[in-house]
Amino acid sequence: MAVTPHPDHPASERLSVTLVPPAVVAVNELAETGRVSKADVINRAVLLLGFVERERAKGHELMIRTEDGELERIHIL
Repeated sequence: MAVTPHPDHPASERLSVTLVPPAVVAVNELAETGRVSKADVINRAVLLLGFVERERAKGHELMIRTEDGELERIHIL
């Protein structure tokens, strides 16, 4: 069955990328531990970065709460 793309979203696209060695390790580990494909890991990473960048553009900050309840600001370069 063919899937019709949503009018607001482009169709899927196959890309070829070269990852730096630490990214290769991270993708492999995340795919294995999450029991998902490498493509799923990369798609999720891109979507997460898109979300973070949109929020930063609104002036929002990315924070993480530590085990002791303290908030730490996350900086993504």
